[in-house]
Formats: sequence, C-alpha cells, structure tokens
Amino acid sequence: MPSYPPSRQGDVVDVYGATRVADRYRWMEDLESPEVAEWVAAQNAVTRAYLDSLPHRQPLVARLTELWNYSRTSVPVIENGALFYSRNSGLQRQAPVYMRTGAGGVETVAIDPNALSPDGSVSLAHYAPSPDATLVAYAGAVGGADWETIHLRDLVTGQDREDEVRWVRFSDLSWTQDSRGFFYSRYPEPPAHKVLEAALSGQAIYYHRLGTPQSADELIYQRLDHPAWIVNGTVTENGWYLLIRTYRGADHNNQLHYLELADRPRMAGPIVPVIESGDAEYSPIGACGSRIYLRSDQDAPNRRVIAIDLEHPEPAAWKVVIPEGADAIEQAALIGGRLVIHYLQDVQSRLRVFGLDGTAMGDLPLPGVGTVSGLAGRGDAPAVWFGYSTPLVPGTVYHYDLDTRIATAFEPPVPPIDAGQYETRAMFAVSKDGTQIPFFLTARKGIALDGSHPTMIYGYGGFSISVLPAYRPDVPAWLELGGIFVSVNLRGGAEYGEAWHKAGSLDKKQNVFDDFVAVAEHLIRENYTSPSRLGIMGGSNGGLLVGAVMEQRPDLFAVAMPAVGVMDMLRYDRFTGGRLWATEYGSASDPTQFQYLIKYSPLHNLKPGTCYPATLVTTADHDDRVVPSHSFKFTAALQAAQGCDRPTLIRVEVQGSHGYRPTDKLIFEKADQWAFAAANMGVVATNF
Repeated sequence: MPSYPPSRQGDVVDVYGATRVADRYRWMEDLESPEVAEWVAAQNAVTRAYLDSLPHRQPLVARLTELWNYSRTSVPVIENGALFYSRNSGLQRQAPVYMRTGAGGVETVAIDPNALSPDGSVSLAHYAPSPDATLVAYAGAVGGADWETIHLRDLVTGQDREDEVRWVRFSDLSWTQDSRGFFYSRYPEPPAHKVLEAALSGQAIYYHRLGTPQSADELIYQRLDHPAWIVNGTVTENGWYLLIRTYRGADHNNQLHYLELADRPRMAGPIVPVIESGDAEYSPIGACGSRIYLRSDQDAPNRRVIAIDLEHPEPAAWKVVIPEGADAIEQAALIGGRLVIHYLQDVQSRLRVFGLDGTAMGDLPLPGVGTVSGLAGRGDAPAVWFGYSTPLVPGTVYHYDLDTRIATAFEPPVPPIDAGQYETRAMFAVSKDGTQIPFFLTARKGIALDGSHPTMIYGYGGFSISVLPAYRPDVPAWLELGGIFVSVNLRGGAEYGEAWHKAGSLDKKQNVFDDFVAVAEHLIRENYTSPSRLGIMGGSNGGLLVGAVMEQRPDLFAVAMPAVGVMDMLRYDRFTGGRLWATEYGSASDPTQFQYLIKYSPLHNLKPGTCYPATLVTTADHDDRVVPSHSFKFTAALQAAQGCDRPTLIRVEVQGSHGYRPTDKLIFEKADQWAFAAANMGVVATNF
C-alpha cells in the first residue's frame, strides 16, 4: 500500500439538533489555502508514482489514443439556412465549430476553440449563432469551469468583436429575431478569491445589444424574493416571445412567464405570468403563432405534450395534444410543422411523429435498436436531426426528411473497432423491494459464465437524468482486456418517467444504492464475475453513488472509482450552486432531512478498520459545481479508515473542471482509471 502524505485532523464539531458531528478536515474547504495546495501536490505525487508503475498504464494510453482517433460530429444548429456544428477530427483537444449552407455545402471554420489557449485550458462551453447567421455568440470557460465569458465572432471578418459579457453561468444564449442582441443570465461578480466556491445568489436575465458595454445591458427579469433560484429565457423561433423559465432547484419543475417581443424596439414589458405553481415541469418545445407547445409531467409522470395559447393562457384553455402513454417521453421537438417525440421503451429509443393536433403519423425509422440524442430541427423546415449510437456503434448524426421520408447520415464516422466480436445484452435485476432494474451488459460474444471476468458497473441515479446505452470511446479497451462493461438504469433517473425519479430522491435515496447492489449481486449470482473482479464507477451524483455503495457493501467490490462526487451531504449546499440540489437530496438544516442524509453521506459513514475496495478518487481544481473539497475530505478520511492494504488514492486534474478535459488529458485520465481497475482486479493480459 502506498505511503500517504499526512492529513491534519482538526477539532471542528457541528451541531445538528441533538447530534454532534465532527468535521476533522474542514480546513480543506479553503481552496485558496497554501496548506490545501501542498496537500494536493503531495497526494498527486503519490498517485502519479503508483499509476505510472502499473503495467497496463502505457499500453492503455497508446490504445486509447487509437480508439479516440475518429471523427465525432455534433447535431447541428440551423439559422438562416446555415448549419452550425462541431466536429473533432479525432485527437484535437477540442472540437472546432463549422458552418455550411445546407447539408451538402462547403464548410468553413466558424470558431476554433483550440486557438483560445495553447494548452486547451480554456474550453468552448457552448455557442449560439445569430438568426441571420452572420455572428456567433460563444462562451469560453477557464479550466472548463461553470463561470463563462461570452464573446462575439463576426463570421464575415472571422474576428471577434469588442463585446464581452462576464459572470455568466447556467445560462441560455438566445438572440432576438433582428440579430441585434441576445438574452443571457448572469450573477453578480463573486467575492475575490472565492470565485470557484462561493454560494450562488442573484441570477438575473439581461439583454445585451451589440456594440454596447456590459454595463449598459438591460435587466429583464430577476427574483429578489428568491435569490437562489435559476432564471433563464429563450426566444421562440418566430421571434414573438421571450419565454422565461424559473427553477427553484435542480429538478425540472419550473414556473413560466413570457415577454412579448413583436414590434417592440425595447424590452419594455410587461412580464406576463403563465404558470406560477412550480410544482411540475413545463418545458417549451416550440411555437406556432401565439400557441406554445410544452413537455410537461403535470398529472402525467411519463410526461405529455400540452399546448397553451399565450393570448388565452388560462388553464381552462390548455390543450392536451399528446396524452401520457405507457412509455416515458425523453425529448420532444416541433419540426416541420409536426411534433417529433423521443420515447424510451425499457430504456431503448423510439421516435414517433404527430401532427400539431396530436394525430399519430407513424414511427421515424432508426438505424437499429439504440440510443437517440440531440433531437433537433426547425419548425419551418422538415429535416429532423438526431444523434444515434449503441454501446458498440459510435455516435452518428442523421437527418430525416419528414416529407420524403429519407434518412441520411451526416459526416458519419469510421468506426474505430470491429464490433462484430462483441455484443450488448439488455437485462434486468431485482432490487431489494422487488423493483425490476434494467441494465445493459457489453462483452465479448460467447463468454463463459465462470465468474472470472473483470467487470465494471457504471451508474448515476439522480436528478431525473436518463443513462442511455451509448458509445464510450474508452470502453472497447476494457473489453479487449477481457472485461465486461455494465451501465445501470437506477431509480432517481427519468428512464421510466417522474415516478422513477421520485422513487430515488430525498428520503428514498437509499433505493438508488439498493438498485446498484442488486445488479452487482445479480452479476455474481449468474457467474459473470466475482467480488474480487468487480468494480464500480460514476461521476458527480454518480460519485456519491459509488461512495455510498462501497461503504454499505465493501465486501462486494474490488475497485471503486468515484469521480467529482458529492461526498459531504451535510455541507454540500453551502458552496456554488449546491442549494439548488436540496430539491433532490434535502438539506441538513432541516432536522427531518438531516436524519436520512447522515445515514448515507460518504464522508460520515466510513468505519475505521474496514477493508474497503481499492479506490481511485478523481476530481479537478476548477470544478466549481461539486467543489473538490468533497473529494479531498473523503480521501483523507478513507486513507485514515482503510483497514487493509488496498490502495486509496486521489487524482486531481489541473486546469480541469466538473466535466471538461481536453482530449489529451481525457485520454490520460481514462488510462489511469482503467489501469488502476485492471491492476486491482488481477487482470494480467496487456496486449490489445
């Protein structure tokens, strides 16, 4: 076992009602502290020495570099007949944004994010072309952090304009129809030296006019009565309305207001309320004149599509266009005067087309049984754009013409693997309370069920986010080592609608952990693997999942790899946007919610002397969504508690964030993770 750097233990004790809780590593929450910097550097040095000594590490770097070296194209955004899309040729640190007129036009580079910084440390977070396709507003983020600065690229000159908009976060970018400005959401400038950790408050929607300083931007909407709430605004495609969505948390429930834009030289109001209850989801998917179409789970856990005429927005006048069905609606879009609905049927995608009056018009054919992503298009054009993949087929963009019923691949990739020797099986396990839990298992065809296969289980289980069986460039390397990869559809997600989500949130969070354990036990019982060959991985809320499950069942796993995890459930809501997660988790400030949070919080449930799985914690220094102090404190406590010689390491990425790594650093991180898993599951073969 490596010799770990010392982690000073303090004497901080918090009191929650009648319960006293020690927080020995509170000092690690000061991310600007020299002591924290020294601790991170020392831990990284130990981790680096260990990982570099592993026999699989260098072969994995080489193989993953080969596997990543294929073209990856995004679903395009369409404005004024021009397509805007990103495409990474393979090993570029970031994917440049291209534009072309029509699917067959000549492409030109609109934005090359690789020119934003020499080392890829400034990420291109997102972009929005203007309606006349002459400008692109794009957001850059240092280290890939959630804080963004918006710039304007002139597509005629190829140069950036002087406009700069700062302190943008969790924001839409939406242009007015005249292409003279855009709406965005920003926060007040955070305190000095607390930019990456200060609790967020006071988001507001502004309008920026081209050629003016940010100080002149017009305040459109804010909630002084609820400063922690999220407010976002999107202009309807016809340019008539700004639709304002207000969220009290990180769930999908929202209020809905609108601002009429037609014939208004200034955004003078009034802001008109449509839905203020905030007790369900009302997600706009398109507009036809004054009628807006929304995806909603109001009285419909599997979601339905409703229509509201903004000239008569009273609830009695709402129309149910597509009723709730047996399958959950994952995505919906108004394209070519029709509604295209992405359903999940036991976590497998189906696309169906309806008229604006709800008349069924048949299925949209897919290339096979797989996963749809990025459903997009315009209300005034018949082309449906979507991404499609499976665990063994790389993501490919298709456009389907609703009129001609012809589907065409757009810039299809050349697959980097021979998928014919592998297969994916759709399976189910039975959770503790009898619930059927779907999962997808990918492995070499014809494997013997002898319990010998190194197996990695991936899960998330939260925030109404569906984990669909899609291609991951790193997984083929694991399969080539003889491994099995399993992705699990836990409660807490949206795979079976809002009821599935609610069954894994707040006081029912333990269901998520039980579901994960049930799949692990099923794999062992059916002789796919054994505890000495079994690992678990997940990020963010999935990192919390891994931390909780490895503590509740340390006997079940050889390896645990929690990434950017929420590990301190008693203090998570004191940093960045953590207060938004209280709708998902609850808050320790509530005496009732404290009682269930303390029972599974990974930081607080480590038992000294227990033999925990070999653990590689990963985080990043610019993660301002789940601050890295979560991982720091958990690692220090786990190193102190570990009761056997299995390693407990932390890997802290420099100039990385919650979800961003440039391609070269991403390959190195994945190589480290899979080499760690292989070494601690006893994988011998290194030839690919």
